Amino acid sequence: MNEAEVFRALADPTRRAVFERLASGEQNATQLREGFAISQPAMSQHLAVLREAGLVAEQRVGRHVNYSVRPEGLAPLADWMERYRAFWPGRIEKLKDLLKEMDQ
Repeated sequence: MNEAEVFRALADPTRRAVFERLASGEQNATQLREGFAISQPAMSQHLAVLREAGLVAEQRVGRHVNYSVRPEGLAPLADWMERYRAFWPGRIEKLKDLLKEMDQ
């Protein structure tokens, strides 16, 4: 997977919310749908996108399917962020200076 696929998958607010729910533990699609105003097919589509991006794994238990987060799926994002890490300190200092100026 590459960072573009991960960004694309997490760009949708519903998918981000599903991913965050799964971060707290394994759940099935019915459990994941609770609190969302979406159909079962829509939830299945969201889970498929997350799965294809390498962010979610599924495990079949009889007729049921449980979903869980694949932490290694976030590696492309971590790699992407690491490439730009060198730019952060200077920009943070500039932001601090700007905020100080605004306070005066």
